[in-house]
Amino acid sequence: MTHDHSALITQLDALKGADPASVFAELIRAGLQALIDAEATEVLGAGRYERTAERTNYRNGTRSKTVSTTSGDVEIQIPKLRTGSFFPSLLERRRRIDQALYAVIMEAYVHGVSTRNVDDLVAALGVDSGVSKSTVSRICQGLDTEIARFRERTLTHTTFPYVFLDATYCKVRIGAHVVSHALVVATGVSIDGTREVLGTAVGDSESFDFWREFLIGLKARGLSGVHLVISDAHAGLKAAVAQQFTGASWQRCRVHFMRNVTSAVSSKQVPPVMAAIKTIFAHTEPDAVAAQWDQVAQTLAGSFPKVSAMMDGAKEDVLAFRAFPKSHWQKIWSNNPIERLNKEIKRRADVVEIFPNPAAFLRLATAVVIEAHDEWQVTRRYVSDVSMDELRVVIARKERAAVSTDTTAESLTPQLESA
Repeated sequence: MTHDHSALITQLDALKGADPASVFAELIRAGLQALIDAEATEVLGAGRYERTAERTNYRNGTRSKTVSTTSGDVEIQIPKLRTGSFFPSLLERRRRIDQALYAVIMEAYVHGVSTRNVDDLVAALGVDSGVSKSTVSRICQGLDTEIARFRERTLTHTTFPYVFLDATYCKVRIGAHVVSHALVVATGVSIDGTREVLGTAVGDSESFDFWREFLIGLKARGLSGVHLVISDAHAGLKAAVAQQFTGASWQRCRVHFMRNVTSAVSSKQVPPVMAAIKTIFAHTEPDAVAAQWDQVAQTLAGSFPKVSAMMDGAKEDVLAFRAFPKSHWQKIWSNNPIERLNKEIKRRADVVEIFPNPAAFLRLATAVVIEAHDEWQVTRRYVSDVSMDELRVVIARKERAAVSTDTTAESLTPQLESA
């Protein structure tokens, strides 16, 4: 880029007397304008007031355009042509905010900053004209590529013996109506003891079909080696898990179960009933845990028959954790790890209140879980190497038992057929 020497001196004199805060904005404006004029000269085949045989068109005045930069708003002049149109390749049509500000806006949105506060933030960075709510939403669509890449990535790099599943709800606008939509999240603990977010999806309900399609998608991406699935007792989810993870155990979240128990007794009776049930999980031996469960259920049968019946029906599901290493019990007997992630999603989503469409809900929620996923990759393992060795022993024992059962069944088949 070249400038006439006298023009540069004139510009330097103007900058010397300018407000220090506007110096960089003026330098950016001048640089942009020089590049735009140079590109226009190349397109026309001639400079301003220049006569050449290569000229293909003529200038026909200019039009103003405001470009927002981190140094403030700058006004540039884009040449108009007698025939056709010209737009600088350096800029994007209908965009007045530069890439640096785009990054700031996306980061603020993902971190739960309301669109009103995003507008204040952008103004503080020098964009006096601010940014509208629709512009914030449009800018954040730039996250879609990264989010799609994360949601579609392969899971074949390892196996995940523990998988956690849960859902959280937010308001979404569908046409003229505002309805609740479910965001489902799957996290997993790998065979190496690390934790990952496996997938996310948004649907209108937690139906069996929705959960089944979600789990089929995880398996299609390579999810394997699942031995325990931890979730609440939603009927559609439970049925989908049983269908898609044949051979895996299902752990009913003990926290959700205890919440269900509280609904079966009066508020005055909640503390003693909860205290009795909590004694079950104070034991450290599998047999002792089961024995205490039976004893508590029998003790409550007289005064709280409904609670006792609930315990009888839920025993094997709530106590599924007993088949796994003791050091893992507190980490796998409830959905608390994924509940914390859902709370963070809700905190970020609360500032939006109502999402304009399901895609916007999925975009923000997945951006939040990507943040958690990346943090998990650089923190210590969720469970230790030593305890994972214990889990490998449990898995090997389980697989040997399955092979033995299959062999016995095969040996009995001829006898049954002959009989």
